Amino acid sequence: MATYESYKDSGVKWIGQIPSHWEVKKLRAFFSEVCDVNSALKVRNQLQFKYGTIVPKPDSGIDETVLKTISKYTVVYPGDIIINGLNLNYDFISFRVGKVNESGVITSAYIAMRPNSGLSPKFYEYMLKAMDAKKVFHGFGTGIRSTLSFKELKHKLLPLVPLEEQEAIVAYLDKVMAEIDRAIEAQQKMIDALNERKQIIITRAVTRGLNPDAPLRDSGIDWLGQIPEHWKVMKLGSLGVTSNGISNDASYFGEGYPFVSYSDVYKNFSLPNEIRQLAKSSERDQMFFSVKRGDVFFTRTSETVDEIGFSSVCLKTIPQAVFAGFLIRFRPIENIIVPEFSKFYFRASCHRNYFVKEMNLVTRASLSQQLLKGLTVLLPPKSEQISISDYLNFKITSLDNYIETCKKMISLLQERKQVIINEVVTGKKKVI
Repeated sequence: MATYESYKDSGVKWIGQIPSHWEVKKLRAFFSEVCDVNSALKVRNQLQFKYGTIVPKPDSGIDETVLKTISKYTVVYPGDIIINGLNLNYDFISFRVGKVNESGVITSAYIAMRPNSGLSPKFYEYMLKAMDAKKVFHGFGTGIRSTLSFKELKHKLLPLVPLEEQEAIVAYLDKVMAEIDRAIEAQQKMIDALNERKQIIITRAVTRGLNPDAPLRDSGIDWLGQIPEHWKVMKLGSLGVTSNGISNDASYFGEGYPFVSYSDVYKNFSLPNEIRQLAKSSERDQMFFSVKRGDVFFTRTSETVDEIGFSSVCLKTIPQAVFAGFLIRFRPIENIIVPEFSKFYFRASCHRNYFVKEMNLVTRASLSQQLLKGLTVLLPPKSEQISISDYLNFKITSLDNYIETCKKMISLLQERKQVIINEVVTGKKKVI
């Protein structure tokens, strides 16, 4: 790819050298802040961030609580740029920039900006996403939680690129990004297929066992079907005790002792060996909200039922740890369930049918302890629990290795996207 004839120093570290005919101006020359509050409730289409895009929230109905909330939201229109400037001091992963594609309202906790005339919104979305990828925003935040507002952001410097070049760059990047996105999509489809295969293997093993010749009987549960004749069928509530996690204000978190988060459970069949989140838990907290081998944690709340009831088992006691209020801990009676069996049993997709059927979905889905206690649990003899968990560890590890290979490929492709975007929007490469 060609370069420009001559360059000059932009004076901005993350940008570096820019073409000599480009200028550098403060962000306020490109954008004005959007401050149109939805107080009259004229707009009810709720928007949210999702992996660097602005998308509608799932339709979960409108009640008085929702109306009160969205009356404080900001009204935005197609072409507006949204930046999530929250929690910059510890969240280094989130995609923080997105362009609005349909009219709606979004929480006023985000920065909403409208491009001035004579600009390509898509070009400056690419520009701001390049900043995000380099974690430039993380050096701008203020306060204990390192929060960024338009007040600080408007003074930051950006390249002023001739409109003709903006449009040419957007056309080039749209084409190249579409090609890379198709490659990413192919890898993601492979991951989805492998995960589906995992669930088929897990569900069959934990509901039918490993012996294809074992006599079967009707479980009496439509979403379980037939099960081995000698297995016990019990309700979770009769096998142990449940407890919600600890809830506290923001000052409670960020330092101290291990804190098992929603993400630790949602993303993992078993809790990570290293718990990264911390909380200033007291000895009393650590006693009542302890995390011990054999404990099974369930995700408790979400905006959709799809993320409710995901489980993660603790395979090794975590000293001085506590767990999040968005979780429910199930502590089985000692020696009744092998933890390695729990790892797979409660993660089986068949249980989703129970949660989806029974969930009371209002503005947010919420799993109660009472509902969780009603979950049917199949109990093979302990020797079979161990055999099943050994079998699944072998089978699932093999599939996970394939999945990890696909994820690495996606990561490389994502990195390639960021390199190309950064090179082009800062003028290191010429496309016109």
